[in-house]
Amino acid sequence: MKAKPFLSVWQILNMTFGFLGIQFGFALQNANSSRILQIYGADVEHLSLFWLAAPLTGMIVQPLIGHYSDRTWNRLGRRRPFFLVGAILTTIALILMPNAGLFISPETTHAILSPVLIGAGMLMIMDASINVTMEPFRALVGDMLPAEQHTVGFSIQTFLIGIGAVVGSLMPSLMNRAFGFSNMAEPGEVADNVKYAFYVGAAVLFVCVLWTIVTTKEYSPKELAEFSGEDGDKPKEKHRNGLMEIMYDIAHMPKVMWQLGICQFFAWFALYSMWVYSTPAIAEHVYHSPDPTSAGYAAAGDKVGELFSVYNFVAMLFALLLIPIAKKLGRKSTHAICLTLGGLGLMSLYYLTDTNAMIVSMIGVGIAWASILAMPYAILSNSLPAEKMGTYMGIFNFFITLPQITNGIIHGWIVRNVYGGHPMYALLTGGMFLLLAAIAVVFVKSKATNLR
Repeated sequence: MKAKPFLSVWQILNMTFGFLGIQFGFALQNANSSRILQIYGADVEHLSLFWLAAPLTGMIVQPLIGHYSDRTWNRLGRRRPFFLVGAILTTIALILMPNAGLFISPETTHAILSPVLIGAGMLMIMDASINVTMEPFRALVGDMLPAEQHTVGFSIQTFLIGIGAVVGSLMPSLMNRAFGFSNMAEPGEVADNVKYAFYVGAAVLFVCVLWTIVTTKEYSPKELAEFSGEDGDKPKEKHRNGLMEIMYDIAHMPKVMWQLGICQFFAWFALYSMWVYSTPAIAEHVYHSPDPTSAGYAAAGDKVGELFSVYNFVAMLFALLLIPIAKKLGRKSTHAICLTLGGLGLMSLYYLTDTNAMIVSMIGVGIAWASILAMPYAILSNSLPAEKMGTYMGIFNFFITLPQITNGIIHGWIVRNVYGGHPMYALLTGGMFLLLAAIAVVFVKSKATNLR
């Protein structure tokens, strides 16, 4: 069996650079979707239901994309065709999302769909498109790097994710403060600073993904077969159709996937709570302005973008520290500590009314975010067969989407009937779930000695 060559840091940067653009768009979505949907008329109790569009599409799209990217080979390669298609679709969705109101004529009095439903539809399209691009990027790390470089590969990927997320989260605030675009929303209209931030995000995403496509050459099916010790010029074909083979792979997934899945469930339940409820929570808790058209709510929306940029900036820097920390402590122990710090950080928001003090909270969240983006995949990648890397990375996404779907279905009801309509309690709950994730990762068992 032929060993994969070690790649230079520059080569790894090139092959993961597209993730910077993907996360730029993803950060805009995370920090502003609730703001946009509330402007279009969504109630705070219903926000989690509208956000269901994203994980539902991810649960369907990612395993299919992973499965078919494992079996694709053309002039662009194996994963790069999906990068290109996903980048084009996501660029279009980013432009349309803040303009959903344009699809409803002001003269229309009996519209079949309201702007908020169209906005939710755009959110679904945008997330589906991001998923088409995102999962093959994770599989590409497994394709191109030897096992010894997986932690380095996913950590550099997380570093680039951090850069994109920091700038993407800050972009609406920059558009307001540096370029003078208004952050005040007219009834039924998205504020100009948010609109133009999404336009910039569309351009950045497309250019970054195109950079990876142009600068990275994938291994051929024959080379991949040599690395995995198989014969033949292309991966072996199965006698099942795509859906049946995915179902078979789900039933026979490695045990470590189930163990990591429990940890992922708790962690992504927490993240979904933070993304959905941060803006309305801080608008009410700090600015006492739950009205989406008020100046206080506009200030809260920009502030959430700034706070999100802090946790993403911390994640960007800490991603590089994960490499030596995981080498010393092991991947599993490192992940447990990071999740604990994130849980404490998110819980602390409940006790704070000073947004400057909340920066400290975001440091803990950023450390957890860096680990969530890198450690589970580094732990998992060593346990997956090379010929099914894309498929299993896509299936692993179930443990990201299912907690979000669960959260979306139950948390709106809980906010309304248990929390009395106060979304800050949802953030407190999210912090508790990160602590549960830290406990769950302790029970992950693997033959790999570097997990500890």
